[in-house]
Amino acid sequence: MTRISFLGPKGTFTHEAANIVGDELIPYCTIPAVMESVKNGDCSLGVVPIENSIEGPVGITLDSLAHKYDLKIFKEIIIPINQNLIVNPGTKLEDIKDVYSHSQAISQCQEFISENKIQPHYAVSTARAAKSIIGDKSKAAIGNSKVVDLYGLEILRSNIQDTDNNETRFVVLSKKSHEMTGNDKTSIIFSIFEDRPGQLYHILGIFERENINLTKIESRPSKKGLGKYLFFVDFNGHKDESVVQNILKEIEENTYFLKVLGSYPEF
Repeated sequence: MTRISFLGPKGTFTHEAANIVGDELIPYCTIPAVMESVKNGDCSLGVVPIENSIEGPVGITLDSLAHKYDLKIFKEIIIPINQNLIVNPGTKLEDIKDVYSHSQAISQCQEFISENKIQPHYAVSTARAAKSIIGDKSKAAIGNSKVVDLYGLEILRSNIQDTDNNETRFVVLSKKSHEMTGNDKTSIIFSIFEDRPGQLYHILGIFERENINLTKIESRPSKKGLGKYLFFVDFNGHKDESVVQNILKEIEENTYFLKVLGSYPEF
């Protein structure tokens, strides 16, 4: 069986995404640890979050792929994020004084927390938060419905997130690239020459000229000083297609850094 690492512990949304990939799942406590497990061969695949529709990109994932690990995105998974108020059996809403969860889950449920005058507290993960409230009816957690069965808890309120269109995109990482399927997406990172005005405009124009659709573009600090950025771009097509190969060759000639993160089936 294929060993799959994921950002744990069990009961998190990443665990839910990893379940879609396979059954032999091994939790790791950090995103770099997941990537390291794939790099050193302990696991064949690794599952980590890369962006949320509300909170935006997961910086540690992007930075690790850019600077530390030569891994390929082999697959993407997008799942809806439904946050729930998790409590000990028999707890009423008026009993709750404190609520615990990951910082992103807390941010996604600000209206509910404020309306009910509950004091929020950050935890390492939604699953860890749920475990921490066991036996105390004055405490609640926010998280995935799957965590309830793990710790003998129950859901007091469902779908308490501020917006309904809350989704998280996860990527499955591998040492190898995915073959072409005919419905593919490619992810790249590049840095432009800072002393050439209009350079980013020129790079984006290459895609327009070749009629290739961009599905995402965002910038991250390059960690080499203020005003120096890396650009992360997703676009339709596979790196082995001739038109994409020509695009990548032209981008490489007009940037001082280019890294292909992988080509994979579009979810």
